[in-house]
Formats: sequence, C-alpha cells, structure tokens
Amino acid sequence: MSDVLVFGEIREGKLKKTVYELMTAADKVAKGTGGAVDALLIGRGASESGNEIADLGFRKIVCVDSDSNYSTEGYAEIMKNLLSGAGYSHIFFPATSMGRDLCPRVASIVNGVVFSDCVDISWEDGKCVARRPVYSGKLYLEVSGAEDDTPVFITVRPNNLPPAEPSGEKAEVVTESSEVSEDMIRAIVTEVVATSGGRPDITEADIIISGGRGMKEEKNFEILGELADLLGGAVGASRAAVDAGYAPNANQVGQTGKIVNPKLYIACGISGAIQHLAGMRTSKVIVAINKDPNAPIFEKAHYGIVGDLFDVVPALTEEIRKIL
Repeated sequence: MSDVLVFGEIREGKLKKTVYELMTAADKVAKGTGGAVDALLIGRGASESGNEIADLGFRKIVCVDSDSNYSTEGYAEIMKNLLSGAGYSHIFFPATSMGRDLCPRVASIVNGVVFSDCVDISWEDGKCVARRPVYSGKLYLEVSGAEDDTPVFITVRPNNLPPAEPSGEKAEVVTESSEVSEDMIRAIVTEVVATSGGRPDITEADIIISGGRGMKEEKNFEILGELADLLGGAVGASRAAVDAGYAPNANQVGQTGKIVNPKLYIACGISGAIQHLAGMRTSKVIVAINKDPNAPIFEKAHYGIVGDLFDVVPALTEEIRKIL
C-alpha cells in the first residue's frame, strides 16, 4: 500500500483547474496501490483554495500559505520536506510552466523518475502506465514505473482527463509553515504579466480562436478577440503570424510554441503546416476557416468553411451573439 500526492498550482492567489484533472489521474493510481490521495498547495491563498477542493476525494490537503511568488528552490525545499518519510509512490504535477519546472527538480532531489507531458494514466499489471505523445504527436509512448520503490513523478497535460467530481467526503485541511531559508533562494518570480487581455491561458482554455498568416496584420486579430471573448475562450496564433509580428510569442500554438488541447479549436487563415498541427491536433473539435480549399488544415478539421475569414468570422460572431 502506498499513497499518492497531487500538486495543486496556485497563480496570483487562484487555484488552477488542473488540480481536478490531476485528482482523476491520481485516483486511478491510488485504487491500484490501495493507498489514499493527498494534495499540496503552496502560495497566496493556499488555505482558502484547500477548502475549495476539500470535497474532491482527497484524504488530506496540506496548505502552505506564502505571500512570496513562485521560487523553484523554495517550492522544491517544501516538497522535499513533505516527501521525506511520507511514503508517496506517485506524485502528480500539471504540465504547465510551473509544473514542468518544479517536477524534475524535486524528482532529482529524492532520486525519482519523471514521466513528462502525459495525456492518459492507467493501472495495469500492478504498475502505473502513463501515455505520452512523441514525434510531434504522431505516435504515443507508454511508460511504466520500476519494480522497486523509486517514486514516480508525472506531469499531465491540461484538458486531457475529465475533472474529478465532488465525492461527498471532506478532506482534512492542514496549514503548515514553509520553513524555507531566504539564503537558499536564488531566483523568484516577481511579476506575472498577462498578455491575453484577461483571457484564459491558451494551455488551459476550453475554446481557442487562432489566426495565421491570413490575418494580414496585428490589428485584424481584434476580430478573433471579439469572438473569443464572446465564447469565453483564448486567442492563439500560428508561428507564421508570430514571426510576422501579428501576435505575441505567448500566444503561439505549435511544436515550437505551446501544446493545446481545447474542446474547440477554430483555425482562421491557418494553412495547417505540420509544425502547427503538432500543437493542436488533439483538440476535441477542430474548425478550419480558409479561402484555399486545398489547405492542409482541412484534412485534420472536423468542420471546414471555405471562405474569406474577414467575412466568415464576423458573421459567425454575430450569429453566436444572437444565440447567447
């Protein structure tokens, strides 16, 4: 019997929704190990966030309140102290910028192994089996834990697993101090600058409206922003659009940008180069809008509209506004 730990990410005092998906993955493993699932929350408002998810099925939620922003060294030290002697066999992180930074550092400290960017988790033959895409999403690789007691650290991509539902049982919410010396911290995040106008981060958004070279200029992205705001989504961009200066690098979707997996992805004026498809091909529903009927994007799209995006997108926005 061994327990499982979930790291819940807090940014700007708010708990990220990824913790619900991580609970789904952790619960699968815990049922295999016969153990329980605990959670660790670090940052401003950790205690309040702990109470938010107290009925999600966790046995215990450890909250470390801190007014300081994210620090790799500080967070890693807190996790090292928690893991020492606790007997956690599997530790889950979100595959976000914070999770990808923190997970391997903690794993190296405690001599664990890392399964990164996983999209599915299962328990087979007494082992945790993680499924992760390779070769730009063309193939999937299955990796499993070792036979010994080596702890397994797993980062899970957002929007791939169904969020956990309330279980009806209340977890024990425990508040602890950080006990981290400032001398050991070499770098700290001083500010997080929002570049999407208050819209959700594209790696977590359920709906993404992306533009490519066909947008012609930066100002035209306002057309996509209007539709995104109406649907509560985010605005993305292809590498061609970013390289042309139409959109910020933070919005780039693709192999050299961000990997996204929304419920709805609307590609506007995007040809569908392999580099871009690698970043969004796992989207649940893909809609392509392009005036070139032979654009490669139509081969991957579930729905396609052949037409000028400057006519189609405003008309689509207006019709959706009427419905809403």
